[in-house]
Amino acid sequence: MTQYTYNSDYLTRDGRAWFPVMGEMHFTRYREELWEESLRKMKAGGVNIVSTYMIWIHHEEEEGIFDFSGCRNVRRFVELCGKVGLLVCLRLGPWVHGEVRNGGFPDWVVKKGEEGVELRSNDETYMAYVRRYWSKVSEQVQGLMLKDGGPVMAMQLENEYGHVGGFRGEKGEAHMRALMALAKEVGLEVPIYTATGWGGAVIGDCIPVMGGYCDAPWEQSVEELSANTNYIISHVRNDALIACDHHVEDAITFDESRFPYLTAELGGGMQVTSHRRPVATGPDIGAMSTTKLASGVALLGYYMYHGGSNPEGKLSTLQESRDTGYLNNLPEINYDFNAPIRQYGTISDNYREIKLLASFLRDFGEDLAPLKSEIFPEDVKPEDMHTLRTSCRHDDTHGYVFFNNYQRRRTMDAHENVVFKGLTAAGEVAFPAVDIASGAYGFFPYHMRMGSKVLVSALATPFCRLNGEEGTYVFYGDYEPSYCWKDGQAADILHLTRAQALNAWKVTLDRDYLALSENYVWEENGELVVTGGADTRILLYPEPAKAPAGFEKVGVEGRFTVYERKLFQGEEVTAEVKVRECSREEDRAVYEIIVSYPAKEDRMAGRDTLLWLEYAGYGMEIRLDGKKINDHFYTGQKVPVSLGYFDFPEKLEVVVNALKKDDRVYLETWPELQDGRACSLDGVEVTEEYR
Repeated sequence: MTQYTYNSDYLTRDGRAWFPVMGEMHFTRYREELWEESLRKMKAGGVNIVSTYMIWIHHEEEEGIFDFSGCRNVRRFVELCGKVGLLVCLRLGPWVHGEVRNGGFPDWVVKKGEEGVELRSNDETYMAYVRRYWSKVSEQVQGLMLKDGGPVMAMQLENEYGHVGGFRGEKGEAHMRALMALAKEVGLEVPIYTATGWGGAVIGDCIPVMGGYCDAPWEQSVEELSANTNYIISHVRNDALIACDHHVEDAITFDESRFPYLTAELGGGMQVTSHRRPVATGPDIGAMSTTKLASGVALLGYYMYHGGSNPEGKLSTLQESRDTGYLNNLPEINYDFNAPIRQYGTISDNYREIKLLASFLRDFGEDLAPLKSEIFPEDVKPEDMHTLRTSCRHDDTHGYVFFNNYQRRRTMDAHENVVFKGLTAAGEVAFPAVDIASGAYGFFPYHMRMGSKVLVSALATPFCRLNGEEGTYVFYGDYEPSYCWKDGQAADILHLTRAQALNAWKVTLDRDYLALSENYVWEENGELVVTGGADTRILLYPEPAKAPAGFEKVGVEGRFTVYERKLFQGEEVTAEVKVRECSREEDRAVYEIIVSYPAKEDRMAGRDTLLWLEYAGYGMEIRLDGKKINDHFYTGQKVPVSLGYFDFPEKLEVVVNALKKDDRVYLETWPELQDGRACSLDGVEVTEEYR
């Protein structure tokens, strides 16, 4: 059995430094038939660990009646994680938040609290309810723990305990210890137990995990926020923005020197609220992630990594809302989160940015994890747009220099002729001078061992390694790379532009290959799987012995062999969409979307039709046969809707609710208002996707 533990600086696997990437996906918020494909997409993006909430109200909405069927089948989900080759962190709760009704407590549990049971405490009655629930969870995942050869290697207890509800001090610590003892007692035993550590939360005997978001949709202000601290390279682990609507004075309750700097909730995106709707972009997430690496982090954990939809409740809708005593209203169904993988599985720029770093960590994380960070300068303030933010993660012999010149929603000064200097016991390693533009971020290696060769310095960033230590090393960047080698002995370098690297995928078949493709690429049962349109183009290095299934070789570009897949000979088979306005009132407009599909015999497995809806309004609802199947708060983005997810309906109804000039809402960009309001469906784009 693989051994997982930690020291004060990093996680270890079988005694060796280990730098994983963790991504959150809520199985109850996604259609179960699509779980395996989504897990393969996560693995292709560089994720090693899937974290997921065990949301109590999703499994015991009615007292004593448990539901682990369909999208609630945790056993099936964990088994698929193991099949795909992903580890699992179960975030047990029992209170989880997760933008769920009552923070995940069933209504009947809330009622027990109103009747005198002390919730989130060692109250015997409360703990008996938790025992009953966790015992049922344990029954579902028995045999799937790491000790039994399964993928479940970690569990999180509670969430933001002592920060958002719960007790602080010794009473809070005692409750966290009681939860750990209970988990082990009912069979939920793993080598790693974690607890969220920000905002004064207590951790008991767990390993603290931290977070960071590029904005705060839960903040009650509808104004632009102050410059975000998560773009400052810093040894401060706490993000004061997280759950700042529940702010407490003491930021940290534990001795940081005892634990590695781990994150579980770096925002892979953000879930908007009715009053505050920031949009997380690829550079927002890429720059924040790079900053965390520069600061010494030893686990990149993203919440969310995969969006979804709230399941249907028996007794109520299941979203967080002010009606249930919280400060925020969220969509009833939509949990897209602007995540790397969005609500219906489409790829986002956030995914591409994270993949750059995750691919590096997959091949070189063992080297980076033990390296401590020195920060220059250490006292930069978030509103300082003039100072280039830098650090060096190093030991006595080698390391990486990091820089960040990006601040979300701000413009930084450009810097000319910057000379980065790497630190070693023998002195500094100077890089060639380079111009750093406003908005740039990244890192460069020095004295990097590459098999039998040593790269002294380069103004380029490692992406991955192909076919062993003496194989090909893939780097990327748009600067003149200026590769400098010890004793003039160079390793084999394949250099990509940054744009190419965003669309690059390392895939292992009979050997390692690098694929360039704008959509998902992964290995499944020894074959290359490529998603795309009716005409799909990929580039592969090295050239395989035979073309990937369904593709033909059409040429060569540099070191890459070019392949194309044409699924239709002649006219492309595509769905046709017609839109008509059905009615218009002061506060809403109703539209009908008619979809005509190609003949059934012309359709194929693995095909999806996507609608991209462009609208202006306060929000939108999508209905099928009179039932709401999705909703959305306006952000200015096009809204994807997968028709395959709903078994290819032929008619949808779209209701756009009016946005008025006096509405109290934060939008980064307001739509054009007509007579003080916006209420229109402005366009429907259709794309076809195949795998």
